[in-house]
Amino acid sequence: MRSKVALAFFRPKREIFFTRSRPYRKNDQAPIESKNNHLVRRYGFHWRYDTVEALILLTRLWPLVNDRFNYFTPTKQPTGWATTATGRRKRVYDGPRTPLQRLLEAGMLSTGQAEALTAHRAAINPAELAREIKRLQDQLTGLAKRPTLDLVAATTKPLPDTSRGIKLRPTA
Repeated sequence: MRSKVALAFFRPKREIFFTRSRPYRKNDQAPIESKNNHLVRRYGFHWRYDTVEALILLTRLWPLVNDRFNYFTPTKQPTGWATTATGRRKRVYDGPRTPLQRLLEAGMLSTGQAEALTAHRAAINPAELAREIKRLQDQLTGLAKRPTLDLVAATTKPLPDTSRGIKLRPTA
């Protein structure tokens, strides 16, 4: 449910509306869910977090995930298209680099900003970062796994008993 503050800000006078996807793009939700699967589902899993303890753990987890992704996870970016010998188009990617390396190579930062980011990266121990992420994930799973599975079991309609080969009508 949307909060009253969000609804007050996004009122029609400002011509900002909540939408699910872009008009006339029925498959637009797929790229968003793909991105969720990449980070949110990978680090936060599919559990239902509805307690204050889970919120506290999540607020401690996401900055660590952010540091791991931006400072230590190399990614490839598409640079264009090429044609194979058989005439098929294929994507061409650049070499893997971290988002920090890409930002430094772009030359958009001042010297102070670049030094601050480089110093922050040097202060992070990647092994300790991975251990802390794993510890928080274990705590989150311990908090949310059982309630999530109970909720799924409560909302899932049981299958009819067909052990005798006779299908019975449910009594209302």
